[in-house]
Amino acid sequence: MPRIRPALLLLACLPLLPAAAGAAGATPAAGPPDGSPLVTIAERSGFVRTGRYDEVVSLCAGFADRHPDAVRCIDFGTTPEGRPMKALVASLSGALTPEAARAAGIPVLLVQGGIHAGEVDGKDAGFLALRQALAGEAAGGALERLVLVFVPVFNVDGHERFGPWNRPNQRGPEEMGWRTTAQNYTLNRDYLKADAPEMRALLALVDAWDPIAYVDLHATNGARFEHDISVQVEPLHSGDPALRTAGAALRDALLAGLAAQGSLPLPFYPSFESHDDPSSGIVDGAAPPRFSHGYFTLRNRFGLLVETHSWKEYPVRVRITRNLVVGMLEQVATHGRDWLRLAADADARSAALAGSTVALDYMATDRVRDVDFRGYAWTRTPSPVSGDLATRYDETTPQLWKMPLRDEIVPRRSATAPGAGYLVPASHADQVARWLDVHGVRYRRVGAAMDDAALEVFRAEATRFAAAPSEGRQRVELDGEWRPERRDLVPGALFVPIAQPRARLAMAILEPQAPDSMAAWGEFNNAFERKEYMEAYVAEEVARDMLRDAGVRREFEARLAQDPEFAASPRARLDWFYRRHSSWDERFGLYPVFRTAATPP
Repeated sequence: MPRIRPALLLLACLPLLPAAAGAAGATPAAGPPDGSPLVTIAERSGFVRTGRYDEVVSLCAGFADRHPDAVRCIDFGTTPEGRPMKALVASLSGALTPEAARAAGIPVLLVQGGIHAGEVDGKDAGFLALRQALAGEAAGGALERLVLVFVPVFNVDGHERFGPWNRPNQRGPEEMGWRTTAQNYTLNRDYLKADAPEMRALLALVDAWDPIAYVDLHATNGARFEHDISVQVEPLHSGDPALRTAGAALRDALLAGLAAQGSLPLPFYPSFESHDDPSSGIVDGAAPPRFSHGYFTLRNRFGLLVETHSWKEYPVRVRITRNLVVGMLEQVATHGRDWLRLAADADARSAALAGSTVALDYMATDRVRDVDFRGYAWTRTPSPVSGDLATRYDETTPQLWKMPLRDEIVPRRSATAPGAGYLVPASHADQVARWLDVHGVRYRRVGAAMDDAALEVFRAEATRFAAAPSEGRQRVELDGEWRPERRDLVPGALFVPIAQPRARLAMAILEPQAPDSMAAWGEFNNAFERKEYMEAYVAEEVARDMLRDAGVRREFEARLAQDPEFAASPRARLDWFYRRHSSWDERFGLYPVFRTAATPP
């Protein structure tokens, strides 16, 4: 029997439906007559086609016209190509503004489709779920107890790069949008760095509404198998401990609801460890904050990454996504006020993180267990085309795979939260402030000079610049550690207190070894580039002079004896003396953000 990888014990409880199974694969229920302005092109076509973005604009206005007391159609941004970014705000509670929702203590659910605009399931499913909820045909009473903010298409310009083969590994619709934005950003890599104007607009919407839960709707790539949807929730492996418990309960409730409707859901992203090899298994994990669900855990809110299986037909995927959205409406209506209290408590705990050990990223351990996984018969044989092994699936022959799964998640790297906060020198204050402003992280300017301040500084002992760009940036990995040092700061430094609800976000941005920090995304690469040099003939003179010191001579000779690579490198040997000379740039490798244990005046 082929071996493949992870899943949770819940899978053992799923009904063993036939390959063409059931309710989840049915065409979504018929809605109003075809003439209704609230019926999508997808519905009218039997989910063969999907509409262009002008349909979103029309439907947004149409829902607001049909339900003036329950729906607002809002613009929350403009794309680089000049298109409006539309959201529908829906509630039967009367709370149709952020201020009204906060005043009434009503939980907000934000559902977003089309971040990868070829994965268009969320748009058509969301409109269907909203129409049915407003009509009382689904999620009965939910809209009276929550506010739904629905973004049908996040990547609007990508949506309008329309074509029939934009997703070659996806079944339907006939045409769809493109993965990236007009500026070629992948938005689901941009939540923390927020380079794209679309992302900055969305984060402003998030800041205004402060949703207790954020649902990011996708269709996955990958192999062929019978499972039709995966749901990942954070906090669950990461973030605040109390919210992890609630996150696990939310995930399990959603999976159970989907299974009851005929789906074969998974609690992990179904991507093999070795991309095209089913026998390699699956490794679960906790996403870094470049991704939506990794980002919202840092805000002490729930983030859900939902992936229907791209090889299911489009009507199937829309139906399952609609079921998930309805399930989320029901869960938020039932538990949302409790989650708001949990989130407020988590915010308070975040504001008290000073001196605590905080995980920066996570990994799966080597512990492996086998789980049942609903796949198809497959082979891997030499390919005359690629010259490599090629995987072929036989969808007429379902198989129950024993999938190796690594799903024990632990911190990979941690940092100690500073005693008072971070200090950013005036030279870099505006640069850092731009990141903090986008995420609502509090800071203030220090008006006075700080002379001989006792700080912690991070000096890079080794740097590894990426060989290829990522999202238009050159990423870098830094080795080093924080050490005490006294430094002078001129007026205009930035103080970022750790005592704030978004302390986890502050650390994710400012800790140099965090996976999506400013440093990791190359924001400070200049600090790690050597700009001044000593000519070799000068270094020879300096070295001869320094070797007159017996202590220096002993240290140099010991290094020669202990490090053959150093001994064999003329450049390294001369550099050894240059680094001890007064002309050496003491700021080379100095990370331009400091920690402080004392609140500055």
